[in-house]
Amino acid sequence: MTQIDTIANRAGASLSPDERAAVDSVPTGLYIGGQWRTTARTLPVTDPATGQVLCEVADAAPADGLAALDAAAAAQADWARTPPRERSEILMRAHRLLLDDADRLGLIATLEMGKPLAEARGEIAYAAEFFRWFAEEAVRLDGGYMTAPAGGSRFLVARQPVGPSLLITPWNFPMAMGTRKIGPALAAGCTCVVKPAEQTPLCTLALADILERAGVPAGVVNVVTTSDPGALMTPMILDERSRKLSFTGSTAVGKKLLEQCARTVMRTSMELGGNAPFLVFDDADLDAAVDGAMAAKMRNIGQACTAANRIFVQRGVLDEFARRLAARMGELPMGRGTEPGVVVGPLIDADAVAKVTGLVADARSRGARVLLGGEPVEGPGNFYPATVLVDVPDEAEMCHTEIFGPVASLTPFDTEEEVVSRANDTPYGLVGYVYTESLRRGLRVCEALETGMVGLNQGVVSNPAAPFGGVKESGLGREGGLTGIDEFLETKYIGVQL
Repeated sequence: MTQIDTIANRAGASLSPDERAAVDSVPTGLYIGGQWRTTARTLPVTDPATGQVLCEVADAAPADGLAALDAAAAAQADWARTPPRERSEILMRAHRLLLDDADRLGLIATLEMGKPLAEARGEIAYAAEFFRWFAEEAVRLDGGYMTAPAGGSRFLVARQPVGPSLLITPWNFPMAMGTRKIGPALAAGCTCVVKPAEQTPLCTLALADILERAGVPAGVVNVVTTSDPGALMTPMILDERSRKLSFTGSTAVGKKLLEQCARTVMRTSMELGGNAPFLVFDDADLDAAVDGAMAAKMRNIGQACTAANRIFVQRGVLDEFARRLAARMGELPMGRGTEPGVVVGPLIDADAVAKVTGLVADARSRGARVLLGGEPVEGPGNFYPATVLVDVPDEAEMCHTEIFGPVASLTPFDTEEEVVSRANDTPYGLVGYVYTESLRRGLRVCEALETGMVGLNQGVVSNPAAPFGGVKESGLGREGGLTGIDEFLETKYIGVQL
């Protein structure tokens, strides 16, 4: 089966009974103070593979956002006093509920976002791990006790929840990005208001239902869906009761949010855009490098901030690497994510297809060669085929912005010093990838790359037990790992005179 064999199957597709049951199982209101609320307006949720409207969900107005903040603020004191063990056990129950319901939740994610079903189920397992990880961290929050250097007094150091937190999640990993933010917030003792992406609200609404079943008290987690995030979020951000904002999304939007947060000096975590370099040296295991490139490029159809955006290959192995990569990508079946064997699903919307189409056209006009793909697919649905470009010049637009699609951009390099300089020549610094069999070179290059994360001979770095985040314009703070819960804690010093 080739990458276009299944395309005809999507025309006129209607939901199967299992698909309709999965969509209908999700509450469609706002979740505020432990209650589901309807709104005067609704927001359509669309299947990006067919253009079909799956359902309508509540479309919150600014007053609804403030009502959610009211609920979070009212619940904050009691939740902060809840014993860590109790918070931990609630998160562990939520972890188990997610795993037990992975088939239904994965289907929901595929229908509203488009990713293949096997990958969607993998996201549910990944999402559940954040709840387990932070359940374990909830009971390990520590402080300190020391004698003042001059003697006579003692220093006590306590860590306390920062308070009501605003959590804004993206459309590309709607379940995992929800648990990656909600998990540490709840473990630390913070209540929250969650605003999911307009394109993919169903996963977050399903997650709210699961958290309620796991025993989260009313008001601790609130979910507001909207077609106008700016109007909804601005009053909450400027309200002094909001003490934390965690955002995953574009750098441009992140900068605007930071400006708003500065007005109340709100704590922020920002996981923003990337422009990941993927470096293949001539001593690399090419089979492993191709495997890594497939993982780093094609995860979520290329719609990931960690996706390999600029693939630099040492000149002596460029042709062979390109040949192998094009052969692998050319075998990927494309179609609706619910179809068996599909690997390349639709992009999120028509704007995403237009962006990728424009970036490929620009690269070609600057001399890039097309080894595979390179042309959009006619509708219905938002499809773009797996594409491999070679000799993409550094001046091409795709070298300076996230492609966010299944396009591998290859360019040659000659020396280590040269490729490190080119890799770092970007305002972004989320993740980089290095393939070499030389340990010395690998460590040198990993240390020299201006990124918050590096995969050395591996194409996937995301792990709930590891700190996720970037430097430069790729963000502030870290999610996951031992430091992830710190983003939701304040440090308090208490001086005691003896």
